[in-house]
Amino acid sequence: MPKINYKKVTQKYGVLFILIAMCIVFSFLSPAFMSVSNILNILNQTAIYGIMALGMTFVIIAKGIDISVGSVLALSGLVAASLAQVPAQMKLYQNLPHLPLIIPILAGLLIGTLCGAANGALVAFTGIPAFIATLGMQTVARGFALIYSNARPVSNLTPQMNSIGSRVFGIPLPIIIYLFIFIISYILLNKTRFGKNTFAIGANITAAEVSGVAVKKNLVMIYAYCGLLAGLAAIVFAGRVGSVHPGAADGYELTAIASTTIGGTSHSGGIGTIGGAVIGALVLSVMRNGMTLMGFSPYSQKILEGLIIVGAVIIDMRKHAKKK
Repeated sequence: MPKINYKKVTQKYGVLFILIAMCIVFSFLSPAFMSVSNILNILNQTAIYGIMALGMTFVIIAKGIDISVGSVLALSGLVAASLAQVPAQMKLYQNLPHLPLIIPILAGLLIGTLCGAANGALVAFTGIPAFIATLGMQTVARGFALIYSNARPVSNLTPQMNSIGSRVFGIPLPIIIYLFIFIISYILLNKTRFGKNTFAIGANITAAEVSGVAVKKNLVMIYAYCGLLAGLAAIVFAGRVGSVHPGAADGYELTAIASTTIGGTSHSGGIGTIGGAVIGALVLSVMRNGMTLMGFSPYSQKILEGLIIVGAVIIDMRKHAKKK
């Protein structure tokens, strides 16, 4: 019988063990935690920033960062919502006729993709750090969101748009969308040339370029995919909440980054998994939900979340240093 290397098992599945331990502890502390309705609530809450975390995983594996996704979500959501309003006094486009649901969805996805592609182009063709490029986009997208909506929320959405937040056979549709995007992202990262190039760029960008990888083109595609998923998260957000405010999703970029970091994606580049991002997002959702059930304030949750992020990065840096 082969000897089990507990250290490797812990490194590979440590976050999953933490998630299971948290579920066990919270189920003892609050009987309501393990109810079907609460579990579906946790998964439903995870869907929006979980989708964003999947796109962020590609970016961080490529040794980048995107802190604009929260603002991109707000802008994409406002555009999509404005094209899916019922006739009302506060309708943004008073003379706009009823449009098929696919139109606002495509508009939101297009805005997100264009913002992401712009981030990628800035990083690839100007050489400025990803943090600075996406910080600029964060500010620009939020500014456009405020101008586009006149700093007012866009609400009174059509039943078709609101149906995105409904249930199918008792399961919230955002969870089904999240599962579908998880499968797509897993295939892209692990079964395609695009995924291999993402890992190669993050591991050693110079070596990737020498070996024939179109680094600039792939960087644009990586950030565009991250923006696309931010746009999709915006559609889910609009359908679930029923309105979009220009200040929406403030701080969501940090939650997306935290999810993929906790899940084991290395900020040193070249290391990360789609499954890890999902588990990382669940860790944050379970922590928030469990602490809320126990009566902790949202402010203390923020403190704990910040400590978890810093701790995850420290562990990642130490593991990377040992490998060197």
